[in-house]
Amino acid sequence: MTSTSLPGGTFNLGDLTVTRMGYGAMQLAGPHVFGPPADRDAAVAVLREVVDLGINHIDTSDYYGPYVTNEIIREALHPYPDDLHIVTKVGALRDAEGNWPQALAPEQLRQAVHDNLRRLGLDVMDVVNLRVGGFDRPTPGSIEEPFTVLAELQQQGLIKHLGLSTVNAEQVAEAQSIAPVVCVQNFYNIANRDDDPLVDSLAAQGIAFVPYFPLGGFSPLQSEELNAVAARLEATPLAVALAWLLHRSPNILLIPGTSSVAHLRENVAAAGLALPDDALTELNIIA
Repeated sequence: MTSTSLPGGTFNLGDLTVTRMGYGAMQLAGPHVFGPPADRDAAVAVLREVVDLGINHIDTSDYYGPYVTNEIIREALHPYPDDLHIVTKVGALRDAEGNWPQALAPEQLRQAVHDNLRRLGLDVMDVVNLRVGGFDRPTPGSIEEPFTVLAELQQQGLIKHLGLSTVNAEQVAEAQSIAPVVCVQNFYNIANRDDDPLVDSLAAQGIAFVPYFPLGGFSPLQSEELNAVAARLEATPLAVALAWLLHRSPNILLIPGTSSVAHLRENVAAAGLALPDDALTELNIIA
């Protein structure tokens, strides 16, 4: 059963109810999200703890590893609880050197969806995000062709809902003219707030905004103001940054990643940190 005690409560992705406190599975792969983890049993334990905590929103991709993360998810959790919702993304792949080249050709997208289904042991994906931008920012241009491919797979019954990743407002609008969009996953955190207008626009439409790198990603957040607020609240800066995201807008879903059960529990506790009004005022002007 979905927990109602997790920080932030729940949000609806179309007809799917997910906990706003989710889990990003990227770190379950090896270093630099490439190859197997050093401790596969530990990775399995993290996923089982995710479910035990009541989190029912797991974010993944078949190109994490590649393939490794999805295989571990299946090993740990299949057959899946009825209310567990797995969100994947397509539009990139990993080459032999560990780079992340785009893979937006129609046949590449179709293959990616089928690969996710097969490795996860599913007949239909709950949500598939089309990743079209660069590593941390959108690449302007039409996304009509690749998004239409996913819309066709949705019509075939292989995907329940569609989302987007690393896109701008114009690309969101273009996609919506083709098929409904239930979520947008972009680079965003307390110190990187270029998407503030997009967050608010999506909230008004009932569409989820899912920030990746909520804690800064490979370059951890650094802010004197953040540190000062954290010290006053006797919390860590990263805890404050996670809690701020849940306060920022009711449509924001968190997917912080970790390969540690202890760190997973810390992230959940951190997201529930109470932020008084004076702290929110200081935090809101950081960017």
